[in-house]
Amino acid sequence: MERTVLAAIAERPDADTALAEQVRRVGAAMGRLGVQLRWTYRVQDALAVIGSDASLAGMLADWDAPGAEQSLDAVLRRFRGLPVFLMTAEQELPLWVYEVIQGFVFPLEDTPDFIAGRIVHATEEYADRILPPFFRALRDLQDHHQYSWHTPAHAGGVAFLKSPVGRAFFDFYGERLLRTDLSISVPELGSPLEHTGPVGEAERNAARVFGAERTFFVMNGNATANRVVGHHAVARDETALVDRNCHKSLQHALTISGARPLYLVPERNGLGLAGPIPPAALDPAALRARLADHPLAETDPVYAVITNSTYDGLCYDAVRVAELLGESVPRVHFDEAWFAYARFHPLYARRYGMAVTEETLPGPRRPTVFATQSTHKLLAALSQSAMLHVRPAERAPVDYERLNATYLMHCSTSPLYPMIASLDVAAGMMDGPSGPYLVGEAVTEAVRFRQAMVRLAGRIREDGRRPDWYFGVWQPPHVTEPGTGRTVPFAEADPVRLAADPACWVLEPGAAWHGFQGLSDGYCLLDPVKVTIVCPGADAVAGTLGWGIPARIVAAYLRRRGIVVEKTGDHTLLVLFSMGITKGKWGTLIDALTDFKRAYDDDLPLAEVLPGFGPPAATLRRFCTEVHERLRALGLGELVNEIFTDLPEQVRTPADSYQALIRSRTERVPLDRLAGSVSAAIVVVTPPGIPMLMPGEAAGPADGPLITYLRALEEFDRCFPDLATDIHGAHRDGDGRYHVEVEVR
Repeated sequence: MERTVLAAIAERPDADTALAEQVRRVGAAMGRLGVQLRWTYRVQDALAVIGSDASLAGMLADWDAPGAEQSLDAVLRRFRGLPVFLMTAEQELPLWVYEVIQGFVFPLEDTPDFIAGRIVHATEEYADRILPPFFRALRDLQDHHQYSWHTPAHAGGVAFLKSPVGRAFFDFYGERLLRTDLSISVPELGSPLEHTGPVGEAERNAARVFGAERTFFVMNGNATANRVVGHHAVARDETALVDRNCHKSLQHALTISGARPLYLVPERNGLGLAGPIPPAALDPAALRARLADHPLAETDPVYAVITNSTYDGLCYDAVRVAELLGESVPRVHFDEAWFAYARFHPLYARRYGMAVTEETLPGPRRPTVFATQSTHKLLAALSQSAMLHVRPAERAPVDYERLNATYLMHCSTSPLYPMIASLDVAAGMMDGPSGPYLVGEAVTEAVRFRQAMVRLAGRIREDGRRPDWYFGVWQPPHVTEPGTGRTVPFAEADPVRLAADPACWVLEPGAAWHGFQGLSDGYCLLDPVKVTIVCPGADAVAGTLGWGIPARIVAAYLRRRGIVVEKTGDHTLLVLFSMGITKGKWGTLIDALTDFKRAYDDDLPLAEVLPGFGPPAATLRRFCTEVHERLRALGLGELVNEIFTDLPEQVRTPADSYQALIRSRTERVPLDRLAGSVSAAIVVVTPPGIPMLMPGEAAGPADGPLITYLRALEEFDRCFPDLATDIHGAHRDGDGRYHVEVEVR
């Protein structure tokens, strides 16, 4: 680990004073010991280094320097245990300063080598202390340079060196990664299957950091974590309450367990965005009524799964949801694939699964809570790295040996140790003040981007030299100031408050900006780091409008500019503000959107804006108009809302349909033969990524909303193949016709 010590001193580095000369000598002595001294004499520079340089392993602070208190306070908020040595003769320091510093240094009273040695020793201890358990053990083992006599067969990368292509692979990834790709036969690292040794210690550390009683590291992604919970929490023919806005891995869990699903239906708005499940739909009386009419459910539900936050960044009051569902089920599972950071920022208080505790929800109706998190999505971990968190309740105790038996069915016996280390490090990065600081940075950058977009739209309108349209952002248009009750436009709101006050992001019941109905106060919050950019042409209440610019064309343009968005709807683009987002990154996005506007307004040739895309003779504006008018004529926006709120009839369980699939009692039929069939596979359109047809569900009549929607998608894709829909479960033939796997009648 590279180590840097910040010297925040009133003197300039080239000052002709005894103090400056002695500090220069200390810096030279530190350099000989492998540690760099980074000198600042202005408080703004010191604050910038503290906020941005993760290689800091120590600080030499001059109490007499301007802004010294600010610098020490910044260290307190950013780091835990960073060794700070204070230079001062002052005896009456504020008490909090003693909590920050490790000791005092008087440069003119000791030799440079002694002072440097003392500081360097402290940085070494700090660098070792911050390492989480498994990563420390893995690093220490790698430093032993032992021969490998176990799997994997590349033996620390040596096998790759025996082939030209292998050598290219070795050189690309480097020896250290390959030396740490080890077998579970290495006892020094513990067992990832039995959760012993440093692996077990790392999982226990993660449980503490994320607020769980028990945490399991999962190497095959959040999809596997979902399958583990669903397979463990509900048995064959038992009833499960399943959020229809679910990942397909929950359908896999239903198939494996043989459970009978009752789907909970989220709301939708005119932008095509999935909203929350209304609280009234989770009321025990409402659930009893639906169970009474359910064609398959034969027992009371024993398990419920809710997607939190949604793909578009809608976060429930998880405590309230657990309270409502706890009246009906003993186990609640929050699929938090996109929400692993929630515990580390005050905006999300009560909004995540592990917030459901004895303190927030006391009493016998508190359910056992599972939370599955795709750690790699929005925290710093390698792809496929996930965590499963558990907080049990007395009414549904968790036998961890039995849960681990399910875990073993789904997890590899040959996990990649660098993935385990990345989960360990992800937890370490969130530990102490570092977690709130890092998540706070992401929230702050998202707020700045949101306000910059609104301000730019206002400047375009005021300038008047171009048409006054611009891209919008899905968010509250106004913010109410506390105390005064005064309403201010979002762009003029205090960014510090926007980044800290949940009230700025709560979906008010009936508000037109979000377009959802049936909400209660505080029930749902828009996560500021999930930013939905709205293209002209759709409204949250009115739906598709007369004129517009399809988001798929904008997304294609952005890809040509090296910008890949997370999700594209008919008129929306989703971008994620993770911890890796910078001002340069989001500034480049704004520049690209503005360039698209200019190309549209000037009606540039499509071949110039998007070479090789669409009709060669078209212009950008004419192509956008043609695509938008086709979307509107087909009524895709209205149809998608209809099929996701009026669900298909359930005929069989997903498990029964799967048996038909693997025993070849199914066939693929075109849409003109789909009417009256029972689906044998899941059909998912992305966006919105929600199943429109689950295994065991009836496709309905030929003129019903589902088949009408599929026909409309098929027609659109054949007209505009460059903008084809991302659909799973509906297979295209050579002519672009959809075929769906159904049970043989």
